[in-house]
Amino acid sequence: MASQAAPHEGQSWSMSRVVVASSAGTAFEWYDFFIFGSLTPVIAKVFLAGLDPTGALVAALALFAVGFAFRPLGAIIFGAMGDRVGRKATFLATVSLMGGATFAIGLLPTYAQAGIIAPILLILLRIAQGTALGGEYGGAAIYVAEHAPDAKRGAATGWIQSSASFGLLAALLVIFATRLALGTEAFDAWGWRIPFLVSIVLLGISVWMRVKLSESPHFAKLKEEGATSKTPLRESFATRDSLRRVIIAFLGIMCAQGAVWYFTFFYMQVFLERSLGVSAEIKDGLLIAMTLASAPLYVFFGWLSDRIGRKPVMLGGMLLALLFYFPGSHMIARSANPALVAAQERTPVFVETDLATCSSQFDPTGTAKFTSACDIAKSTLIARGVAYSTVPSVDGQTRVLAGESATAVPSGEGTDLKALKASVATSINGALQRVGYPTSADPAAIDYPPLLFALFLFVVAATALYGPQASALVEMFPTRIRYTAMSLPYHVGTGWVGGFLPVTSFAIVAATGNVYAGLWYSVVFTAISAFVTLVFIKETRGKPLDTI
Repeated sequence: MASQAAPHEGQSWSMSRVVVASSAGTAFEWYDFFIFGSLTPVIAKVFLAGLDPTGALVAALALFAVGFAFRPLGAIIFGAMGDRVGRKATFLATVSLMGGATFAIGLLPTYAQAGIIAPILLILLRIAQGTALGGEYGGAAIYVAEHAPDAKRGAATGWIQSSASFGLLAALLVIFATRLALGTEAFDAWGWRIPFLVSIVLLGISVWMRVKLSESPHFAKLKEEGATSKTPLRESFATRDSLRRVIIAFLGIMCAQGAVWYFTFFYMQVFLERSLGVSAEIKDGLLIAMTLASAPLYVFFGWLSDRIGRKPVMLGGMLLALLFYFPGSHMIARSANPALVAAQERTPVFVETDLATCSSQFDPTGTAKFTSACDIAKSTLIARGVAYSTVPSVDGQTRVLAGESATAVPSGEGTDLKALKASVATSINGALQRVGYPTSADPAAIDYPPLLFALFLFVVAATALYGPQASALVEMFPTRIRYTAMSLPYHVGTGWVGGFLPVTSFAIVAATGNVYAGLWYSVVFTAISAFVTLVFIKETRGKPLDTI
């Protein structure tokens, strides 16, 4: 008997309805989640005004990561619910929780209005968002996969994968249009709320579409036979065979997914805007172009995996990313801000200091107070996007050396640290300008063809990995525990590896002074997955779900 559902035979509209309703709801949830990532610099100003600019940005990136950190919890809660109660009820619950939390963020008081209460409330709502998204993806991917014909499962679930790009695109377009209509000053003051508040309309549409869906045929059959799992968590993680599959799914697919996809669509935003000085408007335009290019590629690579297999397509994406991380990032830098690259090659910057006073500046919460002269000098340079090398000082004093210029940097102990950092930044920026360092990327000097080419290759790598991923994960686990067993490795990979990529990579850059050092985070996780995929993952394309 074919694995597609009997209740839907003869209804030509049923499969398209399943795909559209599932993908639309998932796109809405991604829209909710991506708004926060795209507005990280604004969030830093609005909710973390008590910190210096670099600390505020790191803290905002950490807040972005908080949502990801709780996705595995959502995977456990909603995964067990999906395997016990059903797919439909579960992803109705997740979309409602996500939409409510996002709308509430648009109503929050700012730091200036409520002080420390504002970021605390924001953290709680980010936790709600992350928990909701932890149950969403698995439910949507499984629901579509359990309706799709065996031979077309990759293409069908490719639409679920593309929903991430639709959600990101919607977030970027709403932010871009709002900023354009209001102007940067008004947008930063209050207009940032509009993208969050708009989500209430999208929530209503998503819930309406999903209410009209019936239960997954595979789960309905299982429930009718009384064969649903009473203990999906135990069956998924306490039996040797299932646990082995979970570990392989995490190491072989999800580590790379978290590294490649979030590098391409999130860390790249930080790299362009903070490290290269590209304006927010141009950065958003580039991200919109990347997202538009990615949307059909998810479905294409899902379709391709139906023809040649899941494994070769996903492995190809991983290898492309590994080969291109460093040369691609250098190409992007030279194309986006050639004056900065030329200045760094012509006049390298050094921080001359007592090395014993230098901290790693790895601060995921953004709340640490780095008061040594060495730390102040380094954080100022990183905030400007300028690479540097650290050298020992003969007299123990700290100076920033750029050509013939030597800018003394005092310690921040016992002083108004914020005022001191502002003063030091003015002095260092003046010295850098005198030796040819640009204050930002010149829009007229951006070389768009190689820039777009490099960005597009990263998009190809990310979509080749992500396109077949849903079908590959679904085909690894049996129906009775599929929601639970699949969701946890997915959200540990994307939630922890991907979610912590921006804040960790940025912190590595801050610690080393090398704007490319943060790439090693993505390289390591992608390499792990490439090896595990090559050695341990078996091909599953076209496999009937009721035989797993």
